[in-house]
Amino acid sequence: MSLPRIAVDAMGGDEGVRVMVEGAALARRRHDQFKFLLVGDEKRIAAALDTHPGMRGASEILHCEDVVGGDEKPTQALRRAKTTSMGLAVNAVKQGEAGAAVSAGNTGALMAMSKLALRTLPGIDRPALAALMPTLGDNDVIMLDLGANTEADARNLVQFAIMGAAYSRIVTGLAEPRVRLLNIGTEETKGTDALRIAAAQLQAATGLALSFDGFVESDKINRGEVDVVVTDGFSGNIALKAIEGAARFVTDLLRNAFTSSLRSKIGFLVSRPATELLRHHLDPNNHNGAVFLGLNGVVVKSHGSASAAGVANAVAVAARLLEDDLTHRISADLAALGEARLRVTNGNGGAK
Repeated sequence: MSLPRIAVDAMGGDEGVRVMVEGAALARRRHDQFKFLLVGDEKRIAAALDTHPGMRGASEILHCEDVVGGDEKPTQALRRAKTTSMGLAVNAVKQGEAGAAVSAGNTGALMAMSKLALRTLPGIDRPALAALMPTLGDNDVIMLDLGANTEADARNLVQFAIMGAAYSRIVTGLAEPRVRLLNIGTEETKGTDALRIAAAQLQAATGLALSFDGFVESDKINRGEVDVVVTDGFSGNIALKAIEGAARFVTDLLRNAFTSSLRSKIGFLVSRPATELLRHHLDPNNHNGAVFLGLNGVVVKSHGSASAAGVANAVAVAARLLEDDLTHRISADLAALGEARLRVTNGNGGAK
């Protein structure tokens, strides 16, 4: 299948051009139909392409020297959307010059630019940041929102659930992904008004391609018992950082334990296949590529510290969402829910 080309913000991330171009090249070696619009300093990109000759025929360079800073406020970045590599990559999607954009730059700026340029799908109030995380089950779990919206009402949570389920069907192949709302307990009486109202709305909804059965606590996120975890961006970002920190703690603890003595080093050699499997499973590069769901276009956020393999994974995520037409799936699910179903009551009894 011929895919639209992918716009890559080659200047974003901790290492910029070298890693972004190498990651795109690695993705193309795995899938030779990929084509790219590489946005950034032309001389630096051309030099990087010298080490990846197979990329030249599949790439076009859009020259741009201006870069969004890692600590730059989204409002400041928006003023330079027409001159920065990030803004031009997103604008390429808006203009139809690319099917998707991938950036490892400032998350807040990327969200602001993407929302302004692409707008949200009809029926979606706010886009959400979704990412894949490893589990003990057969499939990864999708979690959203991970920081795009610090607050979310019941209507937002219902929309997040629909978007997350559509994404899950693409990456897992499940007809009805198991969707749960993140809460402090599984009892129906637990949590905020927004959580309880959203749960009631999802429980009563018909015609949705998902399986909803209430709440999930944070210690069950990676157990393989749920396919989509829905929450507000504040709670989601905290949960994500806690999970990532715990993963690093475990790997560092094992490393220290296996190097503490000669006996430990021998034990490491014996158990190396198992520890390598663990390292691979917990490596964030193997799950790199968070998606801004709910936009009129595909935008994928790569982690700023991602390796070339991580960038390649983010590119592959973008391509897969294009191939499976994520935006159409979300729109179809919203239509199935119906406008009446989306009018969720707020905690004060009013309708939004």
